[in-house]
Amino acid sequence: MALSGNLGDVLEARPPGCDPLIIELEANGAERPMSTRRFRDSVDALAPEARIAIIAENSAAYLIAYMAIMRAGYVAVPVNYKLPGEVVAHILTDSDSRLAFVDGPRRALAGRLPAIELGSGQDGWGGVLDPGPHEPVAPESGSVAMVLYTSGSTGLPKGVPLTHAGFGWATRGYDDLRVFFQNQSGIIAAPFFHMNGLFSAKLLMRLGGTIILMPRFNAAEYVRLLHGHRCPAILGIPTMLALIARETQAVAQADFSAVRFILIGSAPSSENLLAEIKRLFPNAAILNGWGTTESGPLCFGPHPKGLPRPLQSIGYPRADVSVRLVGGAHPDQGVLQVRTPALMTGYLNRPEESAKRLKDGWYDTGDVMRRDADGFYYFVGREDDMFVCGGENIYPAEVEKILEGHPGVAQAAVVPVSDHVKGQIPVAFVVRASDGPLTEEAMKKFALERGPAYAHPRHVIFIDQLPLAGTNKIDRKRLAQEAADHVAARSAKP
Repeated sequence: MALSGNLGDVLEARPPGCDPLIIELEANGAERPMSTRRFRDSVDALAPEARIAIIAENSAAYLIAYMAIMRAGYVAVPVNYKLPGEVVAHILTDSDSRLAFVDGPRRALAGRLPAIELGSGQDGWGGVLDPGPHEPVAPESGSVAMVLYTSGSTGLPKGVPLTHAGFGWATRGYDDLRVFFQNQSGIIAAPFFHMNGLFSAKLLMRLGGTIILMPRFNAAEYVRLLHGHRCPAILGIPTMLALIARETQAVAQADFSAVRFILIGSAPSSENLLAEIKRLFPNAAILNGWGTTESGPLCFGPHPKGLPRPLQSIGYPRADVSVRLVGGAHPDQGVLQVRTPALMTGYLNRPEESAKRLKDGWYDTGDVMRRDADGFYYFVGREDDMFVCGGENIYPAEVEKILEGHPGVAQAAVVPVSDHVKGQIPVAFVVRASDGPLTEEAMKKFALERGPAYAHPRHVIFIDQLPLAGTNKIDRKRLAQEAADHVAARSAKP
């Protein structure tokens, strides 16, 4: 059939005969397959009656609702159900959602909004099913397909309207990966209220892969599925891979020889972690990805001259993407600004915030990058994560990179704590790579020997695991509070 330009049409580009489309992992560990035809028929049968929020855990029903909303010409609003109730209420009001699809445990989060329970009987989900047939609505130029909300780490989450055309362009940009995914399985554990999870699902649909769908991430279960389904590719974020590496018993019993490609996105990766991933998956090419909700997941790629990408690089700018570095001490380092076909037109209901980030068609990412002599780009740190210690600028990611260079360190996270002399001081949280001896003084000395003195952590706190926020990224807000409490407690001691 001819494509309508609707993002919900992504399934129509799927090669014939690629089944199943989804294998849904149930709570008891059982696997429930769903064919491409059944998924498509279910999408066509769902006829939504209003703009719709989705407040639910990952499931096949979630994906059916998401695709159907877009195909019907409405706007999908995936909601982070892990946020406090008042923040969820803000999202529903801010997005002007008129209806919500929910799962049972999260029904109350819809508040007074009319809600339909996913997978429920005739009074709910079953009552809006219509076998069709239905043709997808052909969107007008610039029509919004979905609104994703940013994490809201510095205030209420901001709505990011994303268009059918923009994200259609982004999914087509990965067609060269079909060799890894067609008639092969890929695991999705990232939540669907986050761009990483939704985009990975669309890629697997388009490229002919089977989605192994986890309701939530669990490292040991992920290892079991990766081994059992002999998945040739991994789509994930660095924290997930770091947690997998710690499942030593499960990893020792697993065969990862089938894994040939790993795409890591949504957060920077340390040199130590990349080396550990390479050790676990020796047959795999590892690509460090980069993207933002506002600009889309497709900005960097291979070098036009075929030069090999350095392991920590996010790649070379794609031909149809414009990038520039601004505000740096020299031309090859600064804050990254981009223009892409997937770029948002502005934050929903936030003209002042939009004006700060969008400047003459350029999106100011807030990510500080550097560029090497070959034109490859590298992540340095978040501009708004930077803090000042005794008049010197510190990027937490740079200090973390130093600490993670220690062979005894699996992961590190650095946060600032207020100090009446220095203004702010760095405090480090460290996850040991093993049970071997590793002391606070040893970590401080290691940092002092390899970086500027002003950047070394004044306190080092050892923990078993870095806490994760709802998007499976490190919860820096929580760590900052724990660091402040730790420093205050130490200061109070005689």
